[in-house]
Amino acid sequence: MMLPVTAYGLPILRKVAEEIDKDYPDLDQFIKDMFETMYVSDGIGLAAPQVNRSIRLFIIDGTPFADKMPEMADFKKVFINPYILEESGKNVSMDEGCLSIPNIREDVNRQDEVTIEYFDENWELKEEKYTGFAARVIQHEYDHLEGIMFTDKISPLRKTLIRRKLQDISKGKVDVSYRMIFPIQKKSKKMA
Repeated sequence: MMLPVTAYGLPILRKVAEEIDKDYPDLDQFIKDMFETMYVSDGIGLAAPQVNRSIRLFIIDGTPFADKMPEMADFKKVFINPYILEESGKNVSMDEGCLSIPNIREDVNRQDEVTIEYFDENWELKEEKYTGFAARVIQHEYDHLEGIMFTDKISPLRKTLIRRKLQDISKGKVDVSYRMIFPIQKKSKKMA
């Protein structure tokens, strides 16, 4: 089932997400719904707060980038209760976007190595190190669990330049091909 994506401006995107346990209701179906939502929305990663659940869970499927980045060919993963243990390597600037902030892309600096501990969908504990684009996508999705948006990581000047677009998104004044939930919008005036 396609889930609506939460838009910039909704408080859930600014909360630190909570851990879950194996008994979380309908977790397998929720993960399937997240993948479906991500694919329909043309994303490569999706965090639970982006579909209105403040839980520590995100998914990634890097397959669409396999042509340009062969290391992403089989990179389809579920991260439950993840914690980044270390970010290292050099700082790399790269263009990023977000399903919760549609039609805006900005250069973001991130370190190019990350070590993360998490449970997979079978509740097996993992500790893994990722580099390059995989590390970037993990950091982007992980930030959602900490209440951080990629726009928090851009320069103050760039933030000022996109402020109006961000306000429009939070008011629902954005054209997207997928369902979204927006903060409370002003009621339109009725015709007399």
